[in-house]
Amino acid sequence: MLILGLESSCDETGVALYDTEDGLLAHALHSQIAMHAEYGGVVPELASRDHIRRTLPLLRQVLNQAGRTLEDIDAVGYTQGPGLAGALLVGASVGAALGYALSVPTIGVHHLEGHLLSPLLEPHPPAFPFVALLVSGGHTQLMEVQGVGRYQLLGETLDDAAGEAFDKTAKLLGLGYPGGPALSRLADQGQAGRFKLPRPMLNSGDLNFSFSGLKTAVLTLARNQPDDEQTLADIACAFQEAIVEVLTAKALAAIKQAGLSRLVVAGGVGANRLLREKLNAKIARRGAEVFYPKLEFCTDNGAMIAYAAAQRLKFGTPAIEGFGVRPRWELDELEAV
Repeated sequence: MLILGLESSCDETGVALYDTEDGLLAHALHSQIAMHAEYGGVVPELASRDHIRRTLPLLRQVLNQAGRTLEDIDAVGYTQGPGLAGALLVGASVGAALGYALSVPTIGVHHLEGHLLSPLLEPHPPAFPFVALLVSGGHTQLMEVQGVGRYQLLGETLDDAAGEAFDKTAKLLGLGYPGGPALSRLADQGQAGRFKLPRPMLNSGDLNFSFSGLKTAVLTLARNQPDDEQTLADIACAFQEAIVEVLTAKALAAIKQAGLSRLVVAGGVGANRLLREKLNAKIARRGAEVFYPKLEFCTDNGAMIAYAAAQRLKFGTPAIEGFGVRPRWELDELEAV
């Protein structure tokens, strides 16, 4: 089966074609970073309008890349939620219209399920079961994954997500938008050990996270230090080290608690170089394995949506009638397949 995947949950328009026999055939992505940078963050109305402009040209692009036509499509998967309501409605409307016009089923995909399953697109995918660390701008969660749709929440952030903490801290330090990647680049130039920041909930005894206080600690530290480039880099380095230490410790604790030996890391923060280095080293010492999607699939993309839709269709998930969206949608509300 040839599955078309559409992603439009926030500020990136993604389109992809996935074949259940031949794998990923083509994908394309348009980022709205340049447009939103002028405003210092995502403007939902502008995001929705840009998805309208970009979706069909990207669809034509991936069809040409794959050497396929609309008539070759056997099913359409689109991001149904969570995300910005207006942005989601663009993908849902296009997906439902194509499904109706082509007389093929449509599948509404949970955005986080797409991220969680994205490492399965790799040549050497993880086998079920595994523990998943989902780290993005809006979510930081640890899940025990027994199969598609069989997810048990082990722990989550009680306030800011890790990616959100990166973005807010970057803004405090006067960095540009998007703040997270800018802060990571600055941190790589910093001197480790010059500053020490708190490790929130590191010894809480559970698998939950909290990062809002870390942002406040950075603000307090920055106010009492000279405003030179090296000092800012050292503060960024200390912040990144704190986030990575907490994420790594909690992920290792989750593996131990679940009695599993495989960890999947997905979401935008999963592209962080230091996080990957620390996890790779500590997971290897435990004789376990860690799996990541390609860097291009850490951020939002259509490939993960097409793949998740393919898995749902494989196990008989019914097609969706209409094009309703779910801006708020917990991952553990999904039905198992």
